[in-house]
Amino acid sequence: MQWQSLSQKSFRHEASIAVDAARSPVREQPATIWERRRAAADPARRKLTILISSAGRRVGLMECFRSDAAELDIDLDIIAIDVLPDISPACHLANAAFSVPPCTAQDFVDSVHSICFANAVELVVPTIDPELDVLSRHKSRFAEIGTELALSSPGLVRLASDKLETAHFLAAAGIPVPRTAAFNREIFDAADWKWPLILKPRIGSASRGAMVVNCPEAVPHSQIAEDYIVQEYMRGEEYTVNVFFDRQEQLCCAIPHVRREVRAGEVSKGTTRRHARLERIAHRLAEVLPSPRGALCFQAIATDDERVGIFEINARFGGGFPLAHAAGARFSQWLLQEAAGLPSAANNAWREGVTMLRYDAAVFC
Repeated sequence: MQWQSLSQKSFRHEASIAVDAARSPVREQPATIWERRRAAADPARRKLTILISSAGRRVGLMECFRSDAAELDIDLDIIAIDVLPDISPACHLANAAFSVPPCTAQDFVDSVHSICFANAVELVVPTIDPELDVLSRHKSRFAEIGTELALSSPGLVRLASDKLETAHFLAAAGIPVPRTAAFNREIFDAADWKWPLILKPRIGSASRGAMVVNCPEAVPHSQIAEDYIVQEYMRGEEYTVNVFFDRQEQLCCAIPHVRREVRAGEVSKGTTRRHARLERIAHRLAEVLPSPRGALCFQAIATDDERVGIFEINARFGGGFPLAHAAGARFSQWLLQEAAGLPSAANNAWREGVTMLRYDAAVFC
């Protein structure tokens, strides 16, 4: 296939390459396409095409895949898709970029599927919470064309998207969580809670809408128009634990890092740190989560009095994954190895004390 140059600021729209396999009887099947492409390539190098969905600003994640592919001697092409690829840094730095409808649109899955079929994509890497549910429900459809979604089961995705259900599920499994309940202004009993508290949307990400409320009088009732939860406010260090599950749904790696500074819900300064209790919790999650696959992460608070509380699970690559990668937790490499049919090098031998200090960079176009 010929990659479209992005130097002229032009992006393909999905509709221009949509393929209806049922109406194209002479269209090669995906396996045949890949065999022909690989045969034409350098026989010493494997050829892979991956797609990063809702690519946005995920340049760091893209660079992880590229560096790992180079180390594995894989000729990697990266397709990036976004609603507005012309203003996505990752789309400008990908080998090719396509515009797709929002993930809430009825034709979103058809659009992604068409791109994957037309470009013989072997691996799709979703990156944002709103697209996970709809994609997870169509994993088998993508598998029929030889495209694997690096994504957990629909049940796990739905669980992780609902903070109240997450808290109930974890507590039932014996995993420590902050006290959590649905917020109902009509029946909420302020005297039954220890203040301050956290109010946050029941479904949401990137800390949007979350607030710390110091006293009952400070509850902004007029601002809470959606389904909110109330949660115990635990003081302490905040951690993210990145975890990787292979194709057999086995936990291969759990790497905690301290979130030393957070910007817009994403870690900007962090340090990897061994934390025995959080790592044990990762193994307990591996026992109870329904069909985990690929990269996930969970967030926790560790207090000075040695309490921990898990308050969120994300069924996708965490925004701070480049820190884990730099410390030796090469989730992107292990996904490439699986996709290329290579032996997996997945392991838990990451380095403690690696610090990430993020800064702003720019794409000029």
